[in-house]
Amino acid sequence: MKGLADSALLAGVAVGSVLGASALVQASWPRRSPAAAILLWQALGLAAGLAAVGTLVGLGVPGGGAGVARAVLRIGTTVRTGAVFRIPAASGGAGAVTAIVAALRLACLAAGLALLASLCWVLVAASTAALQARRRQRALLSLLARGDPKVPGALVVDYPTAAAYCLPGLRSRIVVSVGTLELLRPAELAAVLAHERAHLRERHDLVLLPFTALRRAFPRSATCAEAHRAVALLVEMLADDRALRARPARELASALVRFGTAGACRAPAGALAVGEGEVAARVARLLQPVRPLPALAVAGICLGAALLVAAPVTLLVI
Repeated sequence: MKGLADSALLAGVAVGSVLGASALVQASWPRRSPAAAILLWQALGLAAGLAAVGTLVGLGVPGGGAGVARAVLRIGTTVRTGAVFRIPAASGGAGAVTAIVAALRLACLAAGLALLASLCWVLVAASTAALQARRRQRALLSLLARGDPKVPGALVVDYPTAAAYCLPGLRSRIVVSVGTLELLRPAELAAVLAHERAHLRERHDLVLLPFTALRRAFPRSATCAEAHRAVALLVEMLADDRALRARPARELASALVRFGTAGACRAPAGALAVGEGEVAARVARLLQPVRPLPALAVAGICLGAALLVAAPVTLLVI
């Protein structure tokens, strides 16, 4: 009975995490403290994945959800002896019921392992796709881009449309187009560069990567699409906040408005661009700053995120 109870708790964590994600999309407080909200988004995603896999595997492994991780590690040994799904000799209706239960358990185990493999695979695939896209971009930039004293530390491409983005990684780059240099005033350009440096310094691409992978794993899931969109906006707001440490808010807001009205082109795959996200919401937030959440509230969110991840881990291991 304890095993079934643990599986039920894991299922509750999975469902609760999905419902929590739906509620977080509608909440207004994340824009007050983007870093805390991103941490909570990460906890919700990790808890949902662990709990969903644990529920299915726990229902399939003899003994239920208790110590699922240890039970799965023993499967290789017990399969050789035929003990995992051995159907006791029985006759009549009892034998049929036993066979059905064993088949259902096998199906749950297979589904759980398939879900785990799928989640791991899409994460690897998303990482590989991003790395390949950045490698292609760097090869193109080596041929087409040049330095310019107006943008020290950045590369300039001869492209008439406004564009400003960064390529994260070991050889990170900030790229701006000639159209951007013609569009922005020097102060606005400095604010844009500060925004892009924040992306690179804090590796916001790694923050977005799991949500990109989830969207690829479940392309028809509205929750996954909304989660990716929400985290992408929070990442942009967080970079905005970091840029404001060096530049006035009006400079970055003016640059965003100019990008929006000029029809700035989208960043290439694997890059982060200053003009992405809900530009109107970002401009309003810059011009009418909101008070960050109190330190106690942020501490509570961080504690809740830690407990949210600890719950499925504890149920899976103990």
